Amino acid sequence: MVDVPSRPKFALPQLQDNPAGWGPCEVPEQFKDTPYQPFSKDDRLGKVADWSGNVYQDRRAANKYGSVYGLGGQAYVYHHEEDETSFQLVDTGRIPKPMHQKSRPKFSQQKIKRDREKRDERRMGGRQPIAKKKGREWDRQRQQQQRKRNQFGYSYERGPVVLKPRLPSVQVSSDWDVLEEIDFTRLAKLNYQPGEPRELHFCGSLGYYDVQKEKKISPKNPLPLQCQEQICHKVTTTDDPIIRKLAKQGEGKVFATDTIVATLMACARSQYSWDIVVTKLGDLMFFDKREDSRFDMLTVDETTKDPPQEEGVNSPDSLSTEATSINQTFAQQMLTKDPPLDLSNPNPFISEGDPQSKSVAYRYLRWNLKDNSGLVVRCEYDAVVPQPGGGKSYINIRALNELGPKKASTGIDWRKKFEQQRGAIIATELKNNSFKIAKWALTSILAQASYIKFGYVSRIFNRDNNKHEILGVQQVKPLELATQMTLDVPNAWGVLLAIVEACRALPVDKDQYAKYLVLKDPNKPVIRIFRVPKDAFEGSDNSDDSDVGGSQDE
Repeated sequence: MVDVPSRPKFALPQLQDNPAGWGPCEVPEQFKDTPYQPFSKDDRLGKVADWSGNVYQDRRAANKYGSVYGLGGQAYVYHHEEDETSFQLVDTGRIPKPMHQKSRPKFSQQKIKRDREKRDERRMGGRQPIAKKKGREWDRQRQQQQRKRNQFGYSYERGPVVLKPRLPSVQVSSDWDVLEEIDFTRLAKLNYQPGEPRELHFCGSLGYYDVQKEKKISPKNPLPLQCQEQICHKVTTTDDPIIRKLAKQGEGKVFATDTIVATLMACARSQYSWDIVVTKLGDLMFFDKREDSRFDMLTVDETTKDPPQEEGVNSPDSLSTEATSINQTFAQQMLTKDPPLDLSNPNPFISEGDPQSKSVAYRYLRWNLKDNSGLVVRCEYDAVVPQPGGGKSYINIRALNELGPKKASTGIDWRKKFEQQRGAIIATELKNNSFKIAKWALTSILAQASYIKFGYVSRIFNRDNNKHEILGVQQVKPLELATQMTLDVPNAWGVLLAIVEACRALPVDKDQYAKYLVLKDPNKPVIRIFRVPKDAFEGSDNSDDSDVGGSQDE
């Protein structure tokens, strides 16, 4: 007998007879109590969910996804039934203190004070002594408030101090074209580290630093600052015979002094306006200062919140002249009277008939830049210090000056706080004179000086800028000073390289000669490079420029 394979069974569903129409008469058991919302085939499908209720703000699209059944279908609408019952409020109010812990009201304290004064008056038999004492107390409090307002630049009469717009260091002519504009924010992330420099020339004569004199100076035993008769030579780049000689020998492509290079490196810290003349001769570039500029003058409180704006002895120009004179005088006064150390090459800026010159040594160093072009910089030393074993340390000497024993801008009296709070004094100076001290640190780093001697010089009288005293001397290494004032040396090199490359990309005339002006904006953190006529700033900065890069025999 042959087996017949089993077939699937088919169970007929329960059929309902609907005499009134078509479809089931009642809901099946499995679909009872299931929410149902009417839906038409003409309804658009697009909005899956809407938690905000305000997705479609346009009235024309308000009913874009509406149903033909209107708003009757609310089967899937979420209802807030008993949500509020799940929350419990927390009492954040203050717990009232008992009476014995409450502080007395101010008026009650004043009443107690007046009652005490009245009892004292009766005991002393009169009112006049208490009144005098009270008046003096009010005067003292009024003076203290006035000093605080003066210190922070506020006054009830005139409000906050308004800074005057600064003027540019040179008047910009209408025929000068702006070729490049460099914002300081673009310079913050630059980074470059050149190799070790190579010495090209070393000349001059240096005096020996007087270590014993330094040990005797203190705020209790200050040393009066004495005027010196030495001559300080501040020769610009193209007037330097050594740089002219090195340019003819092809030792480099870019030439500058250490002060000019340090100014460009630390330009982001500057507030006042300054300018540098750039001369291009073929593939050579010379960075110069203008003949009549105040480029070598030192500033005072340039980076403070309230820079000097007074007239007279505390005007910005007077303070600059005073600070420059103090630096030159202090550097020469701290030397011994022994014969100076004469280097193998003499000072190129002194002739035999000239009077006694300042103790200074010039060191010409060459760095290789990215494109293997040489940067030649004339660096300076101020003094030499003998070391045990016959060695010598070349140092730089600088001076920080205080405007008087009661200078308001620092809030620290150097004569009283120098021994105990020397760190606070130098921190305040780093804040108020950030640009000036950064240039000092960079010039010493470029020259590879062993350390810097900082002198603290203060006026004897607040309004007399001719009489000063040396209160103390501090020694610091250049790299440690840069770290202390958050001066990033690789970033400084990156800023210098960016400015040099910007100047190198500028156009020149057919005779391969062009002149530009790098100008710091007096009121904005911006450097602008102008194209200026060839005869602009005629003087020592560009005399006989045509033969600087020549090939004459030396």
